[in-house]
Amino acid sequence: MELFNVYPLYNVTPVKAKGAYVWDENNTKYLDLYGGHGVISIGHTHPHYVNLLSEQLTKIGFYSNSIQNPLQQKLANKLGKLSGCDNYNLFLCNSGAEANENALKLASFVTGKSRIVAFNNSFHGRTSAAVAVTDNATINAPINLQQEVTFLPLNAIELVINELEKEDVAAVIIEGIQGVGGLDEGTTEFFQEVEEICNKKEVPLILDEIQSGYGRSGQFFAFQHHHIQPDIITIAKGMANGFPIGGVLIADKYEAKFGMLGTTFGGNHLACVAAISVLDVIEEESLIKNVNEVSNYFLEEIKAISQVKKVKGKGLMLGVEFNFEVAELRKKLIFNKHIFTGGASNKKLLRILPPLNINKEQITVFINALKELLA
Repeated sequence: MELFNVYPLYNVTPVKAKGAYVWDENNTKYLDLYGGHGVISIGHTHPHYVNLLSEQLTKIGFYSNSIQNPLQQKLANKLGKLSGCDNYNLFLCNSGAEANENALKLASFVTGKSRIVAFNNSFHGRTSAAVAVTDNATINAPINLQQEVTFLPLNAIELVINELEKEDVAAVIIEGIQGVGGLDEGTTEFFQEVEEICNKKEVPLILDEIQSGYGRSGQFFAFQHHHIQPDIITIAKGMANGFPIGGVLIADKYEAKFGMLGTTFGGNHLACVAAISVLDVIEEESLIKNVNEVSNYFLEEIKAISQVKKVKGKGLMLGVEFNFEVAELRKKLIFNKHIFTGGASNKKLLRILPPLNINKEQITVFINALKELLA
């Protein structure tokens, strides 16, 4: 049997990893400034993460959600405390796409409506409703296009108001900072005005924090830069340092009913322990403080590179934009300088999503490599 070939692959085979580094089968060491799409939040194979998962494996790895699992409540308590979102309830699932599916489904249950307002260049996942609210026609199959979705430009509040005035909108979904779309984001004024009209029309506001959450933006959630309170928050990527997990934070004004949402694997024992260990490390190692310090250093040092047109994003969710397409530059970074970076739908942008415990010396390695390759 062959693999279903849907991924363009670089010819690199990582076999071990530690901190901000991975090694391939030839023992070549790479600096990882991408973390597998921003998934690696506390560094590869962090000892606390490895120890907690190993210990849990000797007890119980999985059972269904038809029994008590106190680890779920322990995770919810710690997440509520560290994120400042104690007034939400947590539903656990397996991925970002699944988190957005459940968020959209919940909003539709609550409102009895089906049309969704989303934004240009958005990315919310590759499954049914999640891909329908993703602004990319090439990954939407005809079955997905049955969903009712209206895409609007970011920061065009009058257009949002006009759509919500039609009284048929089930939810507005927006990323805290756009990921795949290229690190664009709403202004504080826009986020606050969207919150205001959603509250007025009783339309749930869904904040997709799947990539921008968990400290990556320099706040626990990117929406916290704008001093708003969304109705539903979706999380996944940095949540368990590579263990598959997702979650939906649901404002406590929404009442849960048996059967409303469900999952087989979501919130299993191993996933919960992985997620708890990440929160432990974020707290104990002051990683959000580190994000802001390293981000400031990055922004200062990158100014020395004249070919950089703009740096987008916040914290350690950054997009370095040039006036040329960066595909060849990414290849040279990997094969000549042994540094992983990411791309985006904006072909002129390098996406930088390192572990949150990256240090300034490692950023300097990247800056120097970039200078040499662009000289």
